[in-house]
Amino acid sequence: MSVYVITGVSSGIGFGFLKSISEDPQNLVVGLVRNKAATEQKVATELGKRSNVHIVHGDLTNYASLKQAAADTAKIVGERGIDYLVGNAGFPAQFDAYSPISELGEEPEELDDVADKLFKTNVTGNIHFFNLFMPLVLKGKTKKVIAITSGHADLDLINNFDVENSALYSASKAALNIIVAKFSAQYKKDGVLVFSVSPGVVEVGHFGDLTPKQTEGLMKFVGKAQAYAPHFKGPVPVEGAVQTIRSLWERASIETGYAGAFVSHFGNRQWV
Repeated sequence: MSVYVITGVSSGIGFGFLKSISEDPQNLVVGLVRNKAATEQKVATELGKRSNVHIVHGDLTNYASLKQAAADTAKIVGERGIDYLVGNAGFPAQFDAYSPISELGEEPEELDDVADKLFKTNVTGNIHFFNLFMPLVLKGKTKKVIAITSGHADLDLINNFDVENSALYSASKAALNIIVAKFSAQYKKDGVLVFSVSPGVVEVGHFGDLTPKQTEGLMKFVGKAQAYAPHFKGPVPVEGAVQTIRSLWERASIETGYAGAFVSHFGNRQWV
């Protein structure tokens, strides 16, 4: 049996993790979400009664709620600790998703607001999450901490193919990768594997209501991503992304060079 704690399980890849992992009744899954009641209802409706699933309130932008979530989780997992701690939740800003950085400067107040939300959620929130839950990871057998990052943080992709869009989001995920490396630097000696993984472009419903200009920006990015990574064929379904990521984190180890690594779907040699 393995114990998993995953943020952001109310939808998208997070719910995909919850669904896939909890299919094995031997696994215990604790999901952290902002809206506990709504997520519990979704789990009951779509997955039925699964006694190995626990939903806990936890908001990456609220330290007190994360501290309480850690206490609540400790009561659930007991002395078993946590085998897999997965920082999946994040703020996926639409403001900069399809536009070059120069256009963002035309709306300075929104730029400031979005940048604050991105760093508070994707960076600071994960620092608090990892710090508060690390004592439980140290009790676990597997001792793996995984952050879900983005290929937009890949400097080679940006520089070699002049990727202009998602500047603020990219910066927040690049900062997250550094945070992951710092946690790895501290806890590798304790046998904890900490690394970040980009799932690539996953179809989670973000592409349904784009304006013509946004669609143009998306297609420009897709073209550049395909040039950088010929295996990239566009957005993949959640189920496929979940299967690929789980396969990666189960075989990854400190000994094979994954400690502190940023594993990108867009061509990083460690992905395959």
